[in-house]
Amino acid sequence: MRRIPTLGVARLTTGQTWDALLDDTVEVVYRGSDPARRSRTQPLPPELHLSVVAALARRGVTELYAHQAATWESASSGESVVVTTGTASGKSLAFSLPALDAIARDRTARALFLYPTKALAQDQGRWLAGLGLPGLRPAIYDGDTPIEQRAHVRRSANAILTNPDMLHVGVLPHHDRWGDVLHNLRVVVVDEAHVYRGVFGSHVANVLRRLRRLALAYGADPLFVLASATIANAGELASRLTGLEVRVVDSDTAPRAERDIVLWNPELLDPELGIRASPLGDASRLLAELVGRGLRTICFTKSRKTAELVHRFASDRLDPATARRLAPYRAGYTPEQRRDIERRLVDGELLGVTATDALELGIDVGSLDCAISVGFPGTVASLRQQWGRAGRRSRGLAVLIASEDGLDQFFATEPEALLRRSVEAALIDPWTPRILDGHVLSAAYEGPLTPADAAVLGAEALERAAVLPELESTPAGYVWRGRDTPAARLSLRSGDPESFVIVDESTGTLLGTAERERAFSTVHTGAVYLHLGESYGVTALDLETRTALVRPIAVDWYTQPRKETETSIVEALRSRRIAGVELQHGRIGVSEQVVAFQRKAIADGSVIDTTPLDLPATSYETEGVWFSPPPPLLAGIDTMPILVSALHAAEHALISLLPLFAMCDRWDIGGLSTNVHEQTGQPTVFVYEGHAGGVGIAERGFDCFAEWVADTARLLSRCPCRSGCPSCVQSPKCGNLNELLDKAAALILLERMGDAG
Repeated sequence: MRRIPTLGVARLTTGQTWDALLDDTVEVVYRGSDPARRSRTQPLPPELHLSVVAALARRGVTELYAHQAATWESASSGESVVVTTGTASGKSLAFSLPALDAIARDRTARALFLYPTKALAQDQGRWLAGLGLPGLRPAIYDGDTPIEQRAHVRRSANAILTNPDMLHVGVLPHHDRWGDVLHNLRVVVVDEAHVYRGVFGSHVANVLRRLRRLALAYGADPLFVLASATIANAGELASRLTGLEVRVVDSDTAPRAERDIVLWNPELLDPELGIRASPLGDASRLLAELVGRGLRTICFTKSRKTAELVHRFASDRLDPATARRLAPYRAGYTPEQRRDIERRLVDGELLGVTATDALELGIDVGSLDCAISVGFPGTVASLRQQWGRAGRRSRGLAVLIASEDGLDQFFATEPEALLRRSVEAALIDPWTPRILDGHVLSAAYEGPLTPADAAVLGAEALERAAVLPELESTPAGYVWRGRDTPAARLSLRSGDPESFVIVDESTGTLLGTAERERAFSTVHTGAVYLHLGESYGVTALDLETRTALVRPIAVDWYTQPRKETETSIVEALRSRRIAGVELQHGRIGVSEQVVAFQRKAIADGSVIDTTPLDLPATSYETEGVWFSPPPPLLAGIDTMPILVSALHAAEHALISLLPLFAMCDRWDIGGLSTNVHEQTGQPTVFVYEGHAGGVGIAERGFDCFAEWVADTARLLSRCPCRSGCPSCVQSPKCGNLNELLDKAAALILLERMGDAG
């Protein structure tokens, strides 16, 4: 175990309930703490409506933190604003005040609150209802709202809580039913704005612009108040989401209790192969130990199946009475089940809960002592959100249990890289045609598109309207020619308007969608498809109806596709000399064809069989970065097959660490390495975005290339395996089935690049 004094962490106090549990535990590779912080407050603003002041006083609120006051000052002066501070810093009050004040001053005023999850909307709905503010009528409008209650919500509620998906398909296309709401819309709240990144965020930006357009058409110009976890570009993200100038409030002045920080790496069982003990087993053991000591603990996992497994394993370690005070919380429960678990958490009836990221966000679940994250959640911002659940009111414990993933193992060996790292930037690109076109069609359905709409929707929207065959140019503007609702065709979670739907043939349930360029890799006939941690076998893939039929299965193997990939350089947008190479950023064409798949045993990864596939190639244009190492960097590793194996391993390792710099997942990124590329004529490595058009991930990699390469070299140098493992150069999405990988040669190349940089 290491303590790293250079991080400036506070000295650990003795006698805490968990100290004896963690002392001298082989899995604890780092231990330190976040110091406590005092608050800065000021009186409630005198211009706040007296009924709001009285309602807050009844809840014991007589002062504001300085960042809450700054948010109010911006909003009250008519400025849209984003408040970006840490967990438990009072963002809910900050963004609610402008809406509450508007409603208190005008009985006809309406406010719209947007949340990314139903659980968060429920929690905030309870908070608003509990204020007891005269005239405030909050109501939730989402997929769980009974049909017979929806008209009443439209007519009567003045604080409507919903989500972007419902706004997209349930409100905007039917704006005639929402005319009174839109005419009187004063404030739009967008909570957890950092969630709106990548493809999802790019869609949401267009939805918000459509909302603004309709509000203006009905005579309103609402103020936007956004709240975000601490990210690197909160102002830029807020402006891109809304299309408005947005003021940033980022000084966190809320108090914070001291929090112990622990990085836990499961025991190394086989150094040569890099095999470690199960992180799920360690998580269940730690959860049971903490709960057994009376400590209220939340354990975050990446899927509902792992949430259930950790819950079951922990319960088996406890006596029946204590085990009854544990519960899993995940997607798939009924609304009543979710509400019951949330109530038991708030009331203190539960001692422990295992959760997916539904509880990562700002839900008030009462006072928790400990937070366990099983596997790095993908971004530093998300990890801080999870850790922020612990120690809100008194000293807490936050633990990251590393998985075998390369990023997790990098942090386990380089704690400074995690604890000192700035939060990532949230990237969106609302104007890429694959994202924009569906919203242009939807906007035309909602009302004729005219040149005046460019001020809200953007000039790009009018340019696309002129070339979309589904629209007709009329004297009134571009209008929708079809008979259906275009918004119903468009999923906010996908960048492909021709996505495949995935259906459970045993129940008829729609499980999800897969973009065309991913469908052939993930839901081909014979594939094992994972949905929220559950395994399904693909029985048929219908290319004409774009439907994949699946059924639940329980097998001890998984599938991995073999792909043939080609890249072509369409246009270089930027270049610079860095890390000993001429680095390029630009647009590239990607062509992929899935030609076979292998079944592999879960136990040891051994190949069971290989099955050929006959599927068409998919092509798309995206953005990427590429470089060709010159001969000095390849000295001694420039003969085949070492050369291509070195490039291939370096490509995998670079992909695994790019999420350090952009808020993305490794599954959002693709790559290709070749000993001779037909356009460059040299050995070349490509790393590109896996979505058509791109959303800025490659651009971020270009800007941070030197640090990206240095961190990747450290990942390989610290991994204890001999020739490569899933923690360093093996990739779960490799189209070549992780063949031709040379870890040692890749490390030589990356270290030389780092030295040159």
